[in-house]
Parts: sequence; structure tokens; C-alpha cells
Amino acid sequence: MRALLALWALPLALFWGWFFLSLNDINFGYVMLSRQLHDLVFELYGEMLGIDPKEIPMLIARACVFDTLLIGAIWAFRARRRLIAWFKERRDRWFPTVAPAPGDGPKLPAE
Repeated sequence: MRALLALWALPLALFWGWFFLSLNDINFGYVMLSRQLHDLVFELYGEMLGIDPKEIPMLIARACVFDTLLIGAIWAFRARRRLIAWFKERRDRWFPTVAPAPGDGPKLPAE
């Protein structure tokens, strides 16, 4: 599971790191982080896909959110027993169920 999380997080970190550095032209002397390459890459992808290049980052962000939800669902399914036990422990800690003593019930009127 750790490998899956690493294989999911590493490309996201690399892409979004490149995206925001190149978007703001923080290039540290590297051409790949320049704003000119940023615009060229998205213009090229826009031509290939036939859409406006300004829409591409939002499409990628939506795909990343979907992937994150999918990975989270897989993780939750694999850890469901631990999650259920954790939830029951928290519920019992905050909302304890104390059984009443045998003589502590309501007083019923005698007939």
C-alpha cells in the first residue's frame, strides 16, 4: 500500500511543483521552469486536444481529485476493520453506554 501511495503522490508533487514554479516564472536558471516553456507546453497540449490551453490545468486538477478519492476509497476498504474498531472506540469514549442497575428503573405506581 505504501508503494501505491508513493506512486500516486510522486507524480502529483512533481507536476504541481513544476506547474506553480513555471506559472510564476520562478525558474532558478532552468529552462524547464520558465514561463515560456509553461506556455508552450499548454499551448501544445491545447492544440493536440482541441481545447483552450487555459482549461487544461482545471481538467488536470479534477483528475487529481478523482484519483485522490479513488486511492482513499481503496485504502479505506483495505483498512475497514481497523477503521470500524477505531470509530467504535471513539464513540464509546465520547458517548459511554452505562447500563442501569437493576433497582434504578422508573418507579411504577402500584395497582
